[in-house]
Amino acid sequence: MPILDLAIFLIYMVAIVAFGVSFSFRKRSSSDYTTGGGRLPAWAIGMSIFATFVSSISFLAYPGNAYSTNWNGFVFSLSIPLAGWVAVKYFVPLYRNLKSESAYYYLEQRFGPWARIYASICYLLTQLARMGAILYLLALPMNSLLGMSIPSIIVITGISVVIYSMWGGIEAVIWTDAVQGIILIGGALACIFVIFAEIPGGASEVFRVANEADKFSFGSYELDFTTSTFWMILVYGLFINLQNFGIDQSYVQRYLTAKTEAEAKKSTWLGSLLFVPVSLLFFFIGSALFAFYQAQPELLPAGTPGDKVFPYFIVNQLPVGFTGLLIASIFAAGMSTISTSINSSATVILSDHFRKYIHKDPSDKTSLRVLRFSALAMGLLSIVVGLAFNGVTSALDAWWALSSIFSGGILGLFLLGLLSKAKNPQAVFAVILGVLVIGWMSLSALLVKNGLPETLANPLHANMAIVMGTLTIFLVGFGLAWLGKKK
Repeated sequence: MPILDLAIFLIYMVAIVAFGVSFSFRKRSSSDYTTGGGRLPAWAIGMSIFATFVSSISFLAYPGNAYSTNWNGFVFSLSIPLAGWVAVKYFVPLYRNLKSESAYYYLEQRFGPWARIYASICYLLTQLARMGAILYLLALPMNSLLGMSIPSIIVITGISVVIYSMWGGIEAVIWTDAVQGIILIGGALACIFVIFAEIPGGASEVFRVANEADKFSFGSYELDFTTSTFWMILVYGLFINLQNFGIDQSYVQRYLTAKTEAEAKKSTWLGSLLFVPVSLLFFFIGSALFAFYQAQPELLPAGTPGDKVFPYFIVNQLPVGFTGLLIASIFAAGMSTISTSINSSATVILSDHFRKYIHKDPSDKTSLRVLRFSALAMGLLSIVVGLAFNGVTSALDAWWALSSIFSGGILGLFLLGLLSKAKNPQAVFAVILGVLVIGWMSLSALLVKNGLPETLANPLHANMAIVMGTLTIFLVGFGLAWLGKKK
């Protein structure tokens, strides 16, 4: 890598860690660490929500999808405004009024301690899987870009994020997210500018070639949930994003960092609506790269897979200086998501476990120590998980399966509490049944390989696991509550 690019990247890494750690020099309470004292500006919180949505997976996978196929994956983004509206209308007021740092306090109030324990443990397991997958997937292109080994990149990236997340708290996470979000958008725009400038025929040629190859298509509009159609992705995206906004500690915690409820709603709208055009930008990069290399096939080695075209472009086609900016952008995307998971996981450990079962009224000093130790532990564990992903056939598929199993039942339980009069025993039965459905649907292919008759295999697309699991929990719980009332 040219010295200038390497310098830009290293300066970014050092600067972002130093900026995050600088928040630890202020006099801090545990409330400052978890909610920023409820005094952060809406625009910064909104940028943090946006940055949490965008991970290194999105940064690299979206252009790869568009290059190889079309914009079918962009349909996921179209569900976010609807989920954001539900969040602003119902979720933000709910959590602001509960006066608890934990997203799972509500479930305890509704169904008892078991619900809070179940949801919080599932959340922690989901975050470990998520952080590990992101660290590993981030290391793949970095291995090509920087020439470092995958394990080394996982360890260095993980430790860098742990340092500022552990010491700076939620303020460090939100303000670094805001900076990283801006860098990410700038890097993507720089790519578009270079493609337009270097393709013979200019921008019009990009649109012509991509359109002729049907690269702007949203996929099939058939009402088919067995394959990746428009409607399947839209429904899947709606359920995933309702889960994000409704019961994910990473998002709920941000509602509490705003000065007022109105500010919290503004930040939610900003974060959710900003993701739509930015994700469109990433898909457009993929379509533009297709046109770029169709016009100049000699610039791309034959047989280069779609998910490696964007990293190849970054290394070989961008001018000196721009490459360093794009590498920093990719790291920004991954680091912002990981830092959010570390901070929110530490908050869950303190609120849902330490204060609940170990020390009911700890001093503020003790709470801060628990938060920092928890952040360190979760960060180090995520590095171990990332190293464990090394060698997996498809880390993305493994992440989807794990996240469905760990988190799929939480949304159903939350909606059951919010929209029904189900009691504790009915909720327990519904969750057990829902988790069994999710496990069967997520692991169906593996079970068939190991002897399950194909007639018992999941007939739907694997992404529908969370949809069917959520509906099972809600409908079973609602039905049992209705039958109990009739008696």
